[in-house]
Amino acid sequence: MHGVAVKHGVGSAERREDEGLPLGARIGGLLTIQQSPFIRANGNGSLIAMPTGADTGIVAVSQIKLNMAGGLYRFYTATGDVNAREKFLQVFRNGQGEIAEIMYCTQLARVIPETAEDQDAYTGVSGCGLGDKTYTLWREQLGDIGLDSADLDLVFGDSDRLDYQRDAGDAGAEFLAPFTGTEIRIDDAAGQHGLQQEMYFMPYVRELRGGGHEYLLITTEIVNSVDGDASRRGIHVDFVIGIPLERERIVIQ
Repeated sequence: MHGVAVKHGVGSAERREDEGLPLGARIGGLLTIQQSPFIRANGNGSLIAMPTGADTGIVAVSQIKLNMAGGLYRFYTATGDVNAREKFLQVFRNGQGEIAEIMYCTQLARVIPETAEDQDAYTGVSGCGLGDKTYTLWREQLGDIGLDSADLDLVFGDSDRLDYQRDAGDAGAEFLAPFTGTEIRIDDAAGQHGLQQEMYFMPYVRELRGGGHEYLLITTEIVNSVDGDASRRGIHVDFVIGIPLERERIVIQ
């Protein structure tokens, strides 16, 4: 995979910019996932959104280069640029080039950090905030963003909170600086459309009632350019729910 808005020489053969991705993924490919992991997760109180028939086409792909060994890739069936409801398959390839983790993710919410204090908290630059050893989602918060009350009853039960533990570093450490890096996303095979953004990233996890795990991925994204246009900049924080999947449950055609 190369980059956004790549310009080819006149008369050169057009090449795809989405080559060499894990699982043979490519823009325009079809992603099929068995439904049983989602049925089980939802029954155990997960916030993950069930994939629908409209969530099969891969419309964008990205590579995320973080300050850690290995590579992180995302294959989007919805980018969330318009409605902040992105959906993607996330694949982590370790330093030896082997696929070590696959996760299906759906966006829960997007917030805009409006003050300098908010931005400091969501980048962890002050030694607290993103990177704290726990993170709590409150029922009232999720009700305010429009989640159905019946779904909230299934997720929360008699509680008013969901507590997640940081899934990185020493579990006893009060704070760990977020992972940082850059995401390059391309939205067409020629690499003419897409975006480039800086990221501050931390995964959190909780155990579901009937077993299994649900991940809360919190990412502060500082958009540097869209379609190669550096004037289209911005900052937001995405809250994404993910569940791990086995390779055998996924087909990309």
